Amino acid sequence: MEETKTGKEMKGIIFNIQRYSIHDGPGIRTTVFLKGCPLTCFWCQNPESQRLEPEILFDRTRCTSCGQCIVTCPSGSNALTDKVVKIDRNKCTGCGQCVAVCPNQSRRLAGRSATVDEVMEEVLRDRRFYENSGGGITLSGGEPSMQADFALELLRRCKEDRLHTALDTCGYTLRKTMQRLLEYTDLVLYDIKCLDPAKHIRATGKSNELILENAKKMARSKEMWIRVPLVPGFNDSEEEVRMILTFIKEELGLTKTDLHRYNPLGEEKYERLDRPCTHLAPQREEHIEKLREIAGSE
Repeated sequence: MEETKTGKEMKGIIFNIQRYSIHDGPGIRTTVFLKGCPLTCFWCQNPESQRLEPEILFDRTRCTSCGQCIVTCPSGSNALTDKVVKIDRNKCTGCGQCVAVCPNQSRRLAGRSATVDEVMEEVLRDRRFYENSGGGITLSGGEPSMQADFALELLRRCKEDRLHTALDTCGYTLRKTMQRLLEYTDLVLYDIKCLDPAKHIRATGKSNELILENAKKMARSKEMWIRVPLVPGFNDSEEEVRMILTFIKEELGLTKTDLHRYNPLGEEKYERLDRPCTHLAPQREEHIEKLREIAGSE
């Protein structure tokens, strides 16, 4: 029989631990962001979360072409071309050695290996804030179920320490995997982006059929907050929002829905990852208010 790994041995890849979070569930929380996501939403504000492996974000405006990264890189992925340093992403292993030697802080490593014990040590620092505010820990991403064993152990340990747990998920995961995670989850933060499967595929790379089916099953057994990212020109029309709200009310039997305005601050990350980006103009405030009025009246 295979021996179960302990918290000191089991490792996951995380790209951020955000303390004093107030938007990822009730109270003051610590949000742990895990790398890896099955969706490739064209508006993703954390594109560094999509791939499982660590990646380098490279800000060329800070680079002085000193060559330290070229000399240090063990995989030879950095090269000087026309007096500009470029990264061969096919060679880069995300080891982070170039980040350590860059004198201008032009590089940042997105993703690091951490054990369950290491994450819990950070999470438990703020226990008194959780207790005083009714907060806790939220697992986000990426998609936490992409590292299901690691996420499960984190949630289990949190419940051992009597912490409130929330799972922020896109819902695109096998039902049996989700059931394992829900055993130690108090609250599910669930994204619904649109109802049309073909439209969902074009925007995210995957159909939404599994997502909507999982939502129906989860709504019967877990507290859920539905979150709708409002993407300009994609799902932010009054008609589209009414359709989503109707599904949430009639199919899920839920009344709490959070509409999130598009924020373009993540767009610069695409350039730093050498990926194409769809630039979108944020909605006018009066349009968002109108949609929120509709949500409040449905």
